[in-house]
Amino acid sequence: TRIQVGPWPHCTNQRVVGEVDFGEAAVDEGYADAGRAFMKDCINGKTPSGDAPVRIFVMGPNVWRDEEEWPPARTVWTEKFLSSGGHANTADGDGALGGVPRGPQDHYAYDPANPVPTAGGAWDFANVGPQDQRGIEQRPDVLVYTSEEFSADTEITGIITVVLFAASDAPDTDFTAKIVAVHPDGRALGVTDGIVRARYRNGEESLLRPGEIHEYSIVCNPTSWVFSRGHRLRLEIASSNFPAFARNLNTGENPADEVAPRIARQSVYHDAAHPSRVRLPVLPPRA
Repeated sequence: TRIQVGPWPHCTNQRVVGEVDFGEAAVDEGYADAGRAFMKDCINGKTPSGDAPVRIFVMGPNVWRDEEEWPPARTVWTEKFLSSGGHANTADGDGALGGVPRGPQDHYAYDPANPVPTAGGAWDFANVGPQDQRGIEQRPDVLVYTSEEFSADTEITGIITVVLFAASDAPDTDFTAKIVAVHPDGRALGVTDGIVRARYRNGEESLLRPGEIHEYSIVCNPTSWVFSRGHRLRLEIASSNFPAFARNLNTGENPADEVAPRIARQSVYHDAAHPSRVRLPVLPPRA
């Protein structure tokens, strides 16, 4: 088995994706030939030679690197916990990521008639890649939690999971998570994101009861991104990412039969009993 993961969208070998120029290294003209050679060896019963089983493009330094397994065995799983004074709405709020969960719950209203618009990411063909999220982060229906500055370059490679304790007054709704790299100049580039539909939070369909707190696991797309010294990591929590994902109308009805949407009033908890957090795959350099 071999896998090669570049920084591209559906069309490979692009050096400019979203608002980032990944440089000449992102254009790998030989990747198709390598794939054909691998398949030829497999078809002819030969043991494929050459490349390592995993080849990834590390964004930031913009270099290719070989790994022997996925996820890399040297991954150090690190957690950052949500906290606020109850006013994490917008990037001007008091949401933070740190060592312990604390503070009262945060609230926002999700209106399907005014969903959070898609701004980059991996889900669309045109509106794709790392894009500045500062406009999104001025919406009151987006909760924003930001870490302290990194004291050293820190590589995040793998699957990022957000564990969210939340409640809603609707029988069904969505929760989204977006990981953002905040630059010293204020730019907030989207790195990866994910979404969960509340009714399928346990793998089986189960509608919500108003105000009941549930634990949600929001799995974000795998990534490989270096947060440089002086940069910060940010988490956005919302309930829509449209049109990348169809809006949840919050009714609990069959989506094929829904007609009239309703507003969902959401609460996100981050106290000791409800430790909402981001689980990060930090990858140290090889020994």
